[in-house]
Amino acid sequence: MIDESFHITSPKMQAAVDELQELIRSHYSETTFTVGDADDPDSVYMRAVVDVDDTDEVTDVLIDRLVDLQVDENLPIYVVTVRTPERIAAQRQHQAPRVAPALSRQESA
Repeated sequence: MIDESFHITSPKMQAAVDELQELIRSHYSETTFTVGDADDPDSVYMRAVVDVDDTDEVTDVLIDRLVDLQVDENLPIYVVTVRTPERIAAQRQHQAPRVAPALSRQESA
């Protein structure tokens, strides 16, 4: 998915975005994407929302190709991977019981 207000004008950059999205989807088919501009007007920022516990797994899939695109092909493209809101909520709920007892002990001391 591309942000409606943002359009990639470079065919080379569009091909790189498409390639990275396909690379991620080949391992994580339910990934959703947003693409927009970065601080530099020539740069592209891609956000991949993936249903995983550890987003480093996703980064491992794409990092070699991303570096090639950035260094060898001189394309200023940046990818950030984030967990789905549901995955984040589940992790917070799982962590909450651990925090509450510790606070209770501190308060009673």
